[in-house]
Amino acid sequence: MKIKNKYHNYDKHPYKEIPGFEKEAWEGREGIGSELRQAVKAVLEKQKKAVLFLDCYPGVDKEEIFALIRPLQPAVFIDMDTLAKPEEVMEKEFDDYMTDDRVFGILCHKKLKDFFDPQALESAGKKLRETEGGLCIAAGVGAGFLGQADIYIYCDMTRWEIQLRYRRGMPNWNRSNGQAPSLTKVKCGFFIEWRLADRYKEERYDQFDYVLETEDAGRPKMITGAAFRAGLDALSRQPFRLEPYFDPGVWGGHWMQTMFDLDPDAKNFAWSFDGVPEENAINLKFGDVTVKLPAMDLVLYRPRSLLGERVYARFGAEFPIRFDLLDTMGGGNLSLQVHPLTKYIQDQFGMHYTQDESYYFLDTDEEEETYMYLGVKEHADPAAMERDLKRAERGEIPFPAETYVNKVPVKKHDHISIPAGTVHCSGKNTMVLEISATPYIFTFKLWDWGRVGLDGIPRPIHVDRGMKNIQFDRDTRWIQENLLHQEKTIREEEGIRIERTGLHRLEFIDTYRYSLTKPAEAACGDSVHVINLVEGACAQIQSIDGSFAPFEIHYAETAILPAAIGRYRIVPVSGEIKMLTASVRR
Repeated sequence: MKIKNKYHNYDKHPYKEIPGFEKEAWEGREGIGSELRQAVKAVLEKQKKAVLFLDCYPGVDKEEIFALIRPLQPAVFIDMDTLAKPEEVMEKEFDDYMTDDRVFGILCHKKLKDFFDPQALESAGKKLRETEGGLCIAAGVGAGFLGQADIYIYCDMTRWEIQLRYRRGMPNWNRSNGQAPSLTKVKCGFFIEWRLADRYKEERYDQFDYVLETEDAGRPKMITGAAFRAGLDALSRQPFRLEPYFDPGVWGGHWMQTMFDLDPDAKNFAWSFDGVPEENAINLKFGDVTVKLPAMDLVLYRPRSLLGERVYARFGAEFPIRFDLLDTMGGGNLSLQVHPLTKYIQDQFGMHYTQDESYYFLDTDEEEETYMYLGVKEHADPAAMERDLKRAERGEIPFPAETYVNKVPVKKHDHISIPAGTVHCSGKNTMVLEISATPYIFTFKLWDWGRVGLDGIPRPIHVDRGMKNIQFDRDTRWIQENLLHQEKTIREEEGIRIERTGLHRLEFIDTYRYSLTKPAEAACGDSVHVINLVEGACAQIQSIDGSFAPFEIHYAETAILPAAIGRYRIVPVSGEIKMLTASVRR
């Protein structure tokens, strides 16, 4: 394995400074506790009673929250978990959304309030209303259901941190399933808890007096609601990066480990999310305090300026473009897979758009052949393919992939479209920048090369689902004419080459590659842009009208450019660069 261009300038912890709120951010229990005591005192000086809510996203450690408020010595304290329906009742009411599948459930259309006993909520709310004096506190998921607070604190958390806690044994909210497989807990989070909690949170952003972050156990951070909203406002009008995360896998490689200076003792790193607001965090810095928040807060709070009116009208408050990295350098093939067609994902899972994809080959091993599997071979027999896939799943034979699926040579900077319904997987010794629609767990694995997961358990295989979605007319000739080498030059002059690299007309994303030795302008066109510097050490994104400061992006970093930016300038900083941009097609 040979890796070039070791720039070592990838920023693993990007942040955005938000000026003017230096005195509205606190770190540590002592500083936060002092601010809360003052806030409570100020209320009690005006009236006999103070009501404080500590509302929580599912996954927040309530014991850490309780440790902050015990010194306040409340006259009334309500633990919201005690107002929830019993576990067996919730499991029955939400069972249809969980299904028997190891991975896939159905997107829940209910409300967070459906988790609670209505009579218990009413009784607790009445208790708060009828208490005549002193401090009354309600803490936990759904505290806002109890009425109006004098001091409203929201305790937030990213989905990635929640998933890490699942792996360490944390159960789903108000459940006793700590020993359940992580896949089961993630399924409950993805299809039920996170959906309901996001809808609930979205309705209350303007009510928050404070936002509390407890990602790093034992080191809480807090900002005022005004600072929180100002930070989201600022981000919605200028370029920014999310905090990436990295994870090992059975097919993982060593490119990111080398290029990004990751843990050298780790076995491998298989993938990274570096552009997925549903999963990634944003870091906002207020003076000396840096607060980590779910990037989804920005999508939910400022969708129009972030996404653009045109994209918002189509997708609502969802971020439709996903960038992630798949590393097989020194590793193995990804699983052979297919993604569901739109009608299938709607009918089976309640998702309104599907996981269309593309692979941009950020790098490939130059010392041996590199390839990907794509589309079925001409005259492939569906019945025979299904038979062999099921035999392979039972362990009777290795699946003869090359009998049924095209093995396509690939090289650095190739960009391959993969519309849903197309069989595919990347081969070993490649570094893929995956540019896709955001639904990100809807992968039907057909064959995993006889491997088991890192936990020693066979990874989920979905042959039946896959066979219902494979498009057998996407054969050798079709992929050659429609998916391979589709680049078209849009503009070429000295120092500037702009090419449209994809995606296929069945997909809603457009991608352009800017090869530059001098500055070039680009336009958002009422769509958010997601960009990645796929060649060169460094570039700048500059404002045409001076509305934001120059923004620096390094090799292989992903950044988000809100639609509100309008036009912008891509400026090479040192030598030639290649910048890939993705937007929602008109």
